[in-house]
Amino acid sequence: MLYQNRFAKALLWGGVCTAILTGCNQSAQDASTTDGAATGGDAKAAMKTVAITAIVEHPALDDVRKGVIDELNDAGFKEGENLTINFQSAQGNTATAGQIAKQFVADAPDVIVAIATPSAQSVAASTSTIPMVFSAVTDPVAAKLVPKLDGSGTNVTGASDALPYAPQIDLMRQIIPSLKNVGYVYSPGEVNSTIVLKALKDNLTPLGINVHEAPAQRSNDIAMAARSLEGKVDMIYTSTDNNVVSAYESLYQIAKESKIPLIASDTSSVERGAVAALGVNYYDLGRETGKIVTRILNGEKAGAIPVYTPQSLDLYVSPKNAKDEGITLPQAVIDKAKVVVE
Repeated sequence: MLYQNRFAKALLWGGVCTAILTGCNQSAQDASTTDGAATGGDAKAAMKTVAITAIVEHPALDDVRKGVIDELNDAGFKEGENLTINFQSAQGNTATAGQIAKQFVADAPDVIVAIATPSAQSVAASTSTIPMVFSAVTDPVAAKLVPKLDGSGTNVTGASDALPYAPQIDLMRQIIPSLKNVGYVYSPGEVNSTIVLKALKDNLTPLGINVHEAPAQRSNDIAMAARSLEGKVDMIYTSTDNNVVSAYESLYQIAKESKIPLIASDTSSVERGAVAALGVNYYDLGRETGKIVTRILNGEKAGAIPVYTPQSLDLYVSPKNAKDEGITLPQAVIDKAKVVVE
């Protein structure tokens, strides 16, 4: 009887242990299944986040952003499916650009895209680890974003909008053959703009053409700066200076009143008052920027990707704006234009 009782107890305890072990194994399997569904078993596991910031919103920079998003979409990174995009504009304020950069770094996205030099500098100052792709930066080396263009070896790469100056100057002289004085309205605090100023002087002075600077710290100062050039210049040249482009309509009003033609390097400025522009297509620049972002999302290191520089320029012209600003566009210039804005 004693033996039978011991045997029964042994069977009982054996069954309990078996049940416990089975339950533990099942719990582990359930946990594994749950974790897989949460982290690696569905589309959420492939979800990527791209944070985009721009120093201000205007047509050229908006085109860059659209180009980036369209390129990502075509590469299979679709917003709302496997891609989250967070866009923030600094509204022209460098302090705000710094705050956005810090918030983006805290959010730890897969890639940060910074459009225009002030935003790019803010992001670069805030992280040395999160991959950063700049766009619409004229001289990324002078802006201290990368040490060289053929692969930075850091977390930064991007797309430059640097232009060759010889075709720009040739266009100026075709439109105004007697050109002797060029006005330049710009923001002295923007690195891109001061680089363009130096390049204009370096290239125009040897040709006997004077450059008259008209600095404007804020968008509200643009009209006054342009007015200061009245009677002194044959034309005003505008770059992609963000303050200037943001206030281009006010610049156009001064150009009409003073009969000073506006010639730009931003093609979107022709629809807003420029006589002609020979420059980068900023939507295409955005697409090239998006290709770089795609490569990083697919596993490449930002520092191993060379900076992209445009290889072709588009000519936009407006005979109507030319008439408003006191000149007639040569037919030869109109015939070369990719786009004629009426």
